[in-house]
Amino acid sequence: MSKKLRDIPVTVIKDDGEYEEIHLYSKHKKIYPRWVNGLFNRWRILFVVITQLFFYGMPWLQMNGRQALLFNITEHTFYIYGFVFLPQDFIYLTALLLASAIGLFAWTTAGGRLWCGYACPQTVYTEIFLWIEKWVEGDRMARIKLDNAPTTARKIRLKAIKHSIWIIFSLWTGFTFVGYFTPIRTLWTEITQFGLGPWETFWVFFYAFATYGNAGWMREQVCKYMCPYARFQSTMFDADTLIISYDAERGDARGSRKKGTDYKAAGLGDCIDCTVCVQVCPVGIDIRDGLQYECIGCAACIDACDEIMDKMQYPRGLIRYTTENALEHKYPERDIIKKITRPRVVMYLLVLLIVLGTTIGSLVLRKPIKVNISRDRVAMVREADDGWLENSYRLQIQNADEKAHSYIITTDGLPGSRTIIEGTGLIFVPATSSQDIGVRIQIDPGKAGPGGHEMHFIITASDNPAIQTREKSSFIGR
Repeated sequence: MSKKLRDIPVTVIKDDGEYEEIHLYSKHKKIYPRWVNGLFNRWRILFVVITQLFFYGMPWLQMNGRQALLFNITEHTFYIYGFVFLPQDFIYLTALLLASAIGLFAWTTAGGRLWCGYACPQTVYTEIFLWIEKWVEGDRMARIKLDNAPTTARKIRLKAIKHSIWIIFSLWTGFTFVGYFTPIRTLWTEITQFGLGPWETFWVFFYAFATYGNAGWMREQVCKYMCPYARFQSTMFDADTLIISYDAERGDARGSRKKGTDYKAAGLGDCIDCTVCVQVCPVGIDIRDGLQYECIGCAACIDACDEIMDKMQYPRGLIRYTTENALEHKYPERDIIKKITRPRVVMYLLVLLIVLGTTIGSLVLRKPIKVNISRDRVAMVREADDGWLENSYRLQIQNADEKAHSYIITTDGLPGSRTIIEGTGLIFVPATSSQDIGVRIQIDPGKAGPGGHEMHFIITASDNPAIQTREKSSFIGR
């Protein structure tokens, strides 16, 4: 006899000494979130619109004759609005990742999982796919009825329409994603002329598949089982972190009743046990069971409960944003905002400000020129025809500006030396490009004894003296 692993029960001993059979694995049950109206739902819609306008619109924005936001991996150049970043600017990526991590810690400590509930890409795309599903198949009960119904022409037609829209939307998402790495206007031309390259083709379809699978099929499973944030968030939570909670003191004992009856005389709380808060939850949890790691803080249950409270003419807030300490009456809920300035959050914010301040200051002082110097390793020093000592160098001048410049190379630190530059001596470097140039430094043997002698290369833009860099090197004498 063969059974699936999830069907094999395991016997455990409970605290009271009784035996109980449990299943280590349970079959996934599809969740059918119910549509809800309310303040927080409108906020979610707003964040979906803002984030997607940015994502789909930004690659089409032009600046200085090129794409405003472009991570051109092929040319090893990142264009971020008015800035051009080269591989040597990797430190700024490090600063960005560090600031993002610290910002996440600070945000989570103060506001819980608000990011997950309103702006996380998984939440946003799941929300969009649910809108499409609701528009095609109807609200919760209509979708459940359709899925449980036998296969008919109508069911096939509705499913085909829904998945077709999902796939088209996913492909457009994949196209836009690749448009951040390959100029999107070039990408569009290649697609319309059936000349899309293999690299772009793979990533368009890969990202489209990921969007279709994660938002259309896996949905809450990504948040519950794949996202690490849900697992380590508890290390950043404390008793003053903003969470969504059910007020058991006010709501219990739960039970149905008729509107207008004296339910308190019957020993009932404000919760009518309608389970609407469960029906609207995108991850399928019952918030009345307490804080759970699956909760993404989207507040759909708050909107649903407030709507029921309005119908029953009870005060709103049976389910609400609050903190553990406020729920236990350690301070009034109006003081929740004051707890944002508690030491833990302030420490995070202080470190974040230091990182951001240092990064911004570095960007302001950053000069759009970089120089790499390498010396001739075959002959460290040689004697020129006239008897002077000569060292050979290779300079790579990188123009990180969006304007072409011609550069002048001079040296100091070796009085009486002469500089011989390949070509005309004026080095032209196109915008956001680099140029290799050979330079020879010669000096009278009497002025350069054995060993190394410190010197500097000074590279200056001929049209803008403010664009200048000074690089240390050395001259080997004998």
